[in-house]
Formats: sequence, C-alpha cells, structure tokens
Amino acid sequence: MRLPLILSAGLLFSLGMNLPVMSQSTVEVAQISANRKLNLEARRLRFNRTLWNSRNVVNYRYTFSNGCFCIPDARGPVVIEVRNGRTVSVTSVATGQPVSNPEFFQNYNTIPKLFNVIGDAIQRQAASLDISYNPQYGYPTQINVDYNAQIADEEIYLTIENLEIL
Repeated sequence: MRLPLILSAGLLFSLGMNLPVMSQSTVEVAQISANRKLNLEARRLRFNRTLWNSRNVVNYRYTFSNGCFCIPDARGPVVIEVRNGRTVSVTSVATGQPVSNPEFFQNYNTIPKLFNVIGDAIQRQAASLDISYNPQYGYPTQINVDYNAQIADEEIYLTIENLEIL
C-alpha cells in the first residue's frame, strides 16, 4: 500500500523539479544554453588574456590565415611580426614580400587585437563561437565566429600558427 504512494510522491516531486524547464519554449531553452556558452567563453577569454599578459611577451611573430569570404589578398597566410607590442611587418608566406595592403590585417596584427575579436564576438552574442587557445601562453590559435546563423558569408575563421617569441 505504501509503495504506490511513495512512487506517486516521487513522480510528483520529479515533475515539480522539472516544471521550469518544461514551461519554457524551445527558443527560451536555446537562448539560455547560448548565454551559458557565451559566459563560458567570456571566462575562457579572461583567463587566457591574463595568461598571455603574465608572460609579458612584446616581441613575437606568428603565421596568420583568414578563412573569410573575402578577396585572396586579405586571406593570407601571412607572417606578422610585432616588436614592443607594435606591428612592424606583415609578409606574404607565398612571396616572402611585404603585403601590398597591410590594412587587410589591421584587426588581427597583434595578439591583443585577436583577443579583442573574441571579446567583440561575445559582446555581440555571436550565434556560434569556437575558440582554441595555446595552453602555455594563452594566445588564441583558432577563432571561428558565426555572428548570425541566418546570414551567409559573414563568418570568420582565423588561424594563428607558429608563434615565435623574439
């Protein structure tokens, strides 16, 4: 006699615990999930930016590629060299010569600017954000952002490789 009563009470308790989730629309649940992911990415960004800053690296070079839907000159790969925190050269990997339009890379030509790209995507609540960081220095090695899932060709796919401390 007690078993059915206990089972019924357990079922009611279980349903009561899930009521807030059950009462939310699929869109609301998806928005909560997206906000949690963005909050996680914001924490990862803060941690890795702090790690990078703690290394006090001001002279370095890296290979950068932009997988954007843009003209080939803006894609790279290029080698970006930074001295005392300022970009001193952007060189084409294909030709070994300075690029003709370094402006194409001005938003990506230092590690702090790459952190800013991530911060901007978080602030703008990008529909999709996939970031990889170097575990030793904290700099981003891959930045994939889809700002709006409903718009084609506004995504960015940035790759940072071969970082060398000078």
